[in-house]
Amino acid sequence: MDRSPAQQPDGGKIRSADVKTCRVCGDDVGARDDGQPFVACAECGFPVCRPCYEYERGEGTQCCPQCNTRYRRHRGCPRVEGDEEDGPEDMGDFDDEFPAANAKAAAAAASTNKEKPPSQQQHHDPVAFDVYSENGEPPPAHRWRTGGHTLSSFTGSVAGKDLEAEREMEGSMEWKDRIDKWKTKQEKRGKLNHDDSDDDDDRNDDEYMLLAEARQPLWRKVPIPSSKINPYRIVIVLRLVVLCFFLKFRITTPAMDAVPLWLASVICELWFALSWILDQLPKWAPVTRETYLDRLALRYEREGEACRLSPIDFFVSTVDPLKEPPIITANTVLSILAVDYPVDRVSCYVSDDGASMLLFDTLSETAEFARRWVPFCKKFAVEPRAPEFYFSQKIDYLKDKVQPTFVKERRAMKREYEEFKVRINALVAKAQKKPEEGWVMQDGTPWPGNNTRDHPGMIQVYLGTQGALDVEGRELPRLVYVSREKRPGYNHHKKAGAMNALVRVSAVLTNAPFILNLDCDHYVNNSKAVREAMCFLMDPQLGKKLCYVQFPQRFDGIDRHDRYANRNVVFFDINMKGLDGIQGPVYVGTGCVFNRQALYGYDPPRPEKRPKMTCDCWPSWCCCCCCFGGGGKKARNKDKKGGAGADGGGGADEPRRGLLGLYRKRSKKDRLGGSVAGSKKGGGFYNKKHQRAFELEEIEEGLEGYDELERASLMSQKSFEKRFGQSPVFIASTLVEDGGLPQGAAADPAALIKEAIHVISCGYEEKTEWGKEIGWIYGSVTEDILTGFKMHCRGWRSVYCTPTRPAFKGSAPINLSDRLHQVLRWALGSVEIFMSRHCPLWYAYGGRLKWLERFAYTNTIVYPFTSIPLLAYCTIPAVCLLTGKFIIPTLNNLASIWFIALFLSIIATSVLELRWSGVSIEDWWRNEQFWVIGGVSAHLFAVFQGFLKVLGGVDTSFTVTSKAAADEADAFGDLYLFKWTTLLVPPTTLIIINMVGIVAGVSDAVNNGYGSWGPLFGKLFFSFWVILHLYPFLKGLMGRQNRTPTIVVLWSILLASIFSLVWVRIDPFIPKAKGPILKPCGVEC
Repeated sequence: MDRSPAQQPDGGKIRSADVKTCRVCGDDVGARDDGQPFVACAECGFPVCRPCYEYERGEGTQCCPQCNTRYRRHRGCPRVEGDEEDGPEDMGDFDDEFPAANAKAAAAAASTNKEKPPSQQQHHDPVAFDVYSENGEPPPAHRWRTGGHTLSSFTGSVAGKDLEAEREMEGSMEWKDRIDKWKTKQEKRGKLNHDDSDDDDDRNDDEYMLLAEARQPLWRKVPIPSSKINPYRIVIVLRLVVLCFFLKFRITTPAMDAVPLWLASVICELWFALSWILDQLPKWAPVTRETYLDRLALRYEREGEACRLSPIDFFVSTVDPLKEPPIITANTVLSILAVDYPVDRVSCYVSDDGASMLLFDTLSETAEFARRWVPFCKKFAVEPRAPEFYFSQKIDYLKDKVQPTFVKERRAMKREYEEFKVRINALVAKAQKKPEEGWVMQDGTPWPGNNTRDHPGMIQVYLGTQGALDVEGRELPRLVYVSREKRPGYNHHKKAGAMNALVRVSAVLTNAPFILNLDCDHYVNNSKAVREAMCFLMDPQLGKKLCYVQFPQRFDGIDRHDRYANRNVVFFDINMKGLDGIQGPVYVGTGCVFNRQALYGYDPPRPEKRPKMTCDCWPSWCCCCCCFGGGGKKARNKDKKGGAGADGGGGADEPRRGLLGLYRKRSKKDRLGGSVAGSKKGGGFYNKKHQRAFELEEIEEGLEGYDELERASLMSQKSFEKRFGQSPVFIASTLVEDGGLPQGAAADPAALIKEAIHVISCGYEEKTEWGKEIGWIYGSVTEDILTGFKMHCRGWRSVYCTPTRPAFKGSAPINLSDRLHQVLRWALGSVEIFMSRHCPLWYAYGGRLKWLERFAYTNTIVYPFTSIPLLAYCTIPAVCLLTGKFIIPTLNNLASIWFIALFLSIIATSVLELRWSGVSIEDWWRNEQFWVIGGVSAHLFAVFQGFLKVLGGVDTSFTVTSKAAADEADAFGDLYLFKWTTLLVPPTTLIIINMVGIVAGVSDAVNNGYGSWGPLFGKLFFSFWVILHLYPFLKGLMGRQNRTPTIVVLWSILLASIFSLVWVRIDPFIPKAKGPILKPCGVEC
């Protein structure tokens, strides 16, 4: 019996494919011309709409995003390169291009089928799609038939084609008609142009093309070419094998004449091997990503429609205005206010943790200057939009500028900026000496922050919807000054506490769904940086799983040779790209766009799994069946307990579940303006976004008027207060996932300011989960690593965004002492994490942290401990030269092969790594040098300070890195400035003892003759290796050498010492005795 294509075998109509949405662009998948659902991939059925499918075939990888299988061509789709290579399996895609052949084949199959007995006849019924199926494939029973044809559920055709009939049809009129139909379809799609087409048709075609472009992906992953990454992986495997054989040789062949030296060297080499494995494995599958800003604008900023881009809050943190000059902070704020993003969706919050009136007055001047600077930047599209760096760049600023008034307005703006700098300098000069009665504000009232350790919270809104407009009468982004309350006896948690205060203030005042945090010295170098991040965060599929988008750090004001590896290119261009291919890069403290919901400690949404197949062979109450139902019982019991994601505790999710259950129930009775839907499945929580928010008074309602079930749900309000603190406005804002204030909150701005003051009070975080599970995590001076680690443990992903123009630029300490202190603080934070409960070695094994990501986090917290074996290994060469011993016995041919192979594999790994990453060899060498310099100085001190702090309770002071503005007369004056610190002692000692060892070894070889030069070369090689790595440190000790290079001084000392010892050995001025040499015989005569 014939069935309609839209009917299922049971007579019911097939469910519409419109319920499926494209996993790439978020639009409906749609249907084919015959009404059947469109399925792009014949292997997995991953939901992809036709425009995304055609784009991926034409300009993308031509593969399915889920199963990575090459797309096969569908009817009506243009051919691309590689279609002819698919062979007979791809012939099913061309069925409709040869209707005559298909008719002949169908007729032949029908006649053959009729001749067979009824039991052997084959009935090829259309296969209906099930909307609950992930890939839209038929049941397994109909997918394959033994001895029969393969059914194609995507084209509705029978397998196998009459090739001869196709060849006969090529010259027929039917083929010409087919070509004409194809041209007609192409003309409708705008792919063919005709001179006689009307303007309306062209306009419609343009609109169609724009809509098709807007539905394309906002970003794509660009894998490293296999010609570069595959040799790299092969060499890594070979190096690992060679390393195993090398270590086996070192362990099994001890140096019997120098057992202590041999044992120490073997232990060091084993640790170095472990460190290399932890560092190397996360770089196995690096990736890069591309974004499409034009598609973002087409999708969310269409002309004639309201802008749908998500709001964003900028956080800028500062502590000491003397170490962090106000002019630098002002430039950072100005670059934020002038960012290329809708002004009503940008807010800038500046945290002043030093309660400085200098910064307060600086922001007042900055807000006034922004009224002229912001329209100038947007009118002429200048880059960068920090005036200090824009006016100081040595480029042709007239390039690509066509407006006649540009030169005149630029000169006027530069003059106004110079006047602005003078006003800021006057404020700085005034702040150098504090009056005895304290600072007084312009209205005559005392400054509340005169005592920086005991002052109330302060908030001042400068710009925004109710603030001043720019000189052209347009609105400016909101600028807010925040100084949290400080009182004696409270632990304020330094930068992490200040960032958490900004999270709460911004949630009360603006509540943007995304947060971008910057250090005060990191300005926006690329005005489209926010749009770059939104290509990921607003992606319909990936955005829901992202906790943050991390940008690389780039720096200004660094010397050309980057003596102390301040750029850290190896980490940002190699390690971070490797992590992006696993679960995402680590958070590095600045230049990061956060998902606010991830900061609140919530788990990412997980896709609902299909219900497991069950059997009815046993009663439902029986725990034993053919499907091993006992395990399911345990899983159900576990679900009832409600795990808390990565942390293994259920308390983190319970408050939200209870309150969400209440609001879901009340929304059905229309008691609440908005709703939040939630469901439990598999022990995790799945939240769905809602459109409207909550009334403020709904949060404060009591228990009256509710039945018993609702009363139990309302009790979870107390749990919310224990989690987030006692602020009904803030609690309501945490439930608004799409951003924006709760309904009715914006009606009283004064009340919001009062509530914002309340959430930054000292006692607000007491007995809450702030700093434990919510916001920036406390417990380490490197709160960035700890915060990102907690998010990844919950299952969130992060993305590494590397636009062509660097998104942000900052300053770095180029002085040796300042650089070592900065590295000391980072290493100390890693040691603190290592000795805390959040150590990656044992934390969150029940969570969703991937293993390679765990290896990377483990490497970030154990690297300071490498300083101990590194210090020992740098001392061993000098000891060998002074004692005449060596850590390696006489080598045979096989041992020599392993040594040579190890060195060659190390070189090959480095070369291939530079090849796929694009890092220069100079940057790589500087990184290697500073790894040794920092390892034997700052990292070593960090280990001991960390043990003293954790075990002995001896706290270390937090040192803010100086961020002084560069002097135009001497841009790199700090590079040669010598500042004494105890961190300089270990490297200096190593240089001296290795130089002494070289002199002693050469002198000993001269004394002992030709036979002693062979063993000497190995010892000299290791000593020169140490000195070569410490050479930048030696240059820092020497300071500025206007005439004599440091290398000349070093070689002069070495050669002078060797020549002096040789001269003493020769003794040319002492007459030599002639005749036989008489020696005492030892017999007493």
